[in-house]
Amino acid sequence: MNILIISDTHGFDERVRVILDRIGPFDMLIHCGDVEGQEAEIQEWADCPCLMVAGNNDWSSRLPREIVTNIDDYKVMITHGNRYGVSLDKEMLREEALSREVDICMFGHTHKPLVETKGSLTMLNPGSLSYPRQISRDPTYILMRIDEEHQAHYDVRVFHD
Repeated sequence: MNILIISDTHGFDERVRVILDRIGPFDMLIHCGDVEGQEAEIQEWADCPCLMVAGNNDWSSRLPREIVTNIDDYKVMITHGNRYGVSLDKEMLREEALSREVDICMFGHTHKPLVETKGSLTMLNPGSLSYPRQISRDPTYILMRIDEEHQAHYDVRVFHD
């Protein structure tokens, strides 16, 4: 299973389309918030199931604030992260994810990519395709692959024009 994880596109979604065209198709697309009105376009381009949550800039969106679902053998929580103070640290979000007994917690908001496993919990942040904030300022996303043995693999990728 191949999953594209993105976040914080802020309505500038041409890079999403390029990724889908270059390395798709995908079995699923996950957007961790700050879609800013482009839900229908992303869904159409992806041509696969899409899970999207609202971010702090999705004021009029009808997207849910959080999703907890199963993907293959994994219980997954998807949130933007702003309600958990992730710009300061991830502890509040980590505690919430652990209390919900999830295996993977996906979030955005910081515009900085992260793949971090501590104990039974993996925390993923794909960074931002539009306004990256890490030192390199590279637009990033995550490719998640679940292999035939049901093991998840994560690859933070840099978008290149």
